[in-house]
Amino acid sequence: MRSIPGILLFILVLVGCGKEGLVIPNVPVNFSVPLTDPRLIRLSSPGGAVAFDSYGVAGIVIYRTLNGGYVAYDRCSTVNPEKKCAVVLDDPSFTVTDKCSGAKYLLEDGSPAKAPAEISLKKYNTFVAGITLHVTN
Repeated sequence: MRSIPGILLFILVLVGCGKEGLVIPNVPVNFSVPLTDPRLIRLSSPGGAVAFDSYGVAGIVIYRTLNGGYVAYDRCSTVNPEKKCAVVLDDPSFTVTDKCSGAKYLLEDGSPAKAPAEISLKKYNTFVAGITLHVTN
């Protein structure tokens, strides 16, 4: 009889996992681009964003934060990630939208802004060395 509480706890853990088991796969990302590259012109001021189809699972989006830093996310929506639906930039570019589900995410921190999104976008590391922006994992 002492094992019944353990079994119940195990079942609750399994049921509680739900969608959390669906994650964006880990793929190697090692992207570098000079900040003078014309494709990055929208990153010249805070609130600007650019999207690339290459790299990551469904591409990457790079955003210039309001404090002037850079963040990068995988474009793969966290809603049904197995579909690899790439989020697209909104106008203005403070958010991105998953056209497959209607979910929205904030680019400042990658967090969900509109249901059915519940999990933040997958974030990559960014750093600037000289005049080159690097995105890695």
